[in-house]
Amino acid sequence: MVGKMAIETDRAKITVEDLVTRIRTEMVPLGSVFSYFLVTPIVDEDLKQYLEDPIAALPAGICAALPRIGILLAPYLEKANGKGGDLITFDRPPEPKQIFVSRLVRRDTATLAFATKEEEMAEYHYCFYNAIAGLVAAGPSEAAAKTQFDSLIREELAADVHGEVDERSWRLKQSLVRRQNNTRKETKLFQDYAKQAFEDTLTLYLHGICCDIDVETGPRQMPSRHLRRRLELLSTLYPPPKGYAVLPEQPKKR
Repeated sequence: MVGKMAIETDRAKITVEDLVTRIRTEMVPLGSVFSYFLVTPIVDEDLKQYLEDPIAALPAGICAALPRIGILLAPYLEKANGKGGDLITFDRPPEPKQIFVSRLVRRDTATLAFATKEEEMAEYHYCFYNAIAGLVAAGPSEAAAKTQFDSLIREELAADVHGEVDERSWRLKQSLVRRQNNTRKETKLFQDYAKQAFEDTLTLYLHGICCDIDVETGPRQMPSRHLRRRLELLSTLYPPPKGYAVLPEQPKKR
C-alpha cells in the first residue's frame, strides 16, 4: 500500500501537475497501460473497487487505443481559477470549486486524478469510464471506429431520432439542429456533436460492462432501440473481455 503524500501539512494544496512531477517514480504499475498513486491510504477492499474491477472490465481494443495512464486517488479536487492547474487538497473545497475528476494529458501519457471523499462508488465508476471514453474520443488512433459511429449518427439525424445519451451531447445536438439545415453535412457543428455522442455512448457502454446500471428515462432520453444500435456497434468495435457483457443476451461471468 502506498503511503500518504509527503507534504509538510495535511492542509496543504498541490496542483495535479506538480504532484505528477514529484511522484513520477513512485507510481505503482497495474499492467502495461495503468499505474496509480494514493495521496492518502485506501483499504484493499476499496482499492479493488477503485482500480482492479473497473480496469479488468475494459475491452482489449480500448486499452490498445489508450496512452499510458497514471491514476491519482486524492481526498478532494479543486477546480483551477485560471492560474495553474487543478488542485489536490485534503480539505473540502467550496462547492462551486469542488470537482471529482481532473485530466492532465501530455503527449503520449495522461494522468487522471479522482476525488474519493463524498463520492459514491457508482459515481466514481461513471467518472472513471467517462475519462477513459474522453481519451479515446480525442485520440487519433480510432479514426475508423469514429467513422462507423458517425455513419450511424447520420442515419439517426436523417430519421429525426429524438434524444441523446447524456446532457452534453443533447445540447450539441440541439445546437446542430437549430443552426444547420443539412444536419448530416461534415461541419464543425456536426463534428463536435458526433464526437460528444461517441464519448457519451462509449461511457455508457464501458460502465455497463463493469456494473449493472439503469439508463435514466426522461424526455431527453434516446429511444431504446436506437440506443441499442449504438451499443451493438460499440460491442462489435470493442468486444467486452471474456466473461463480461453489456447486452442482455450476452453471457456474463456473474
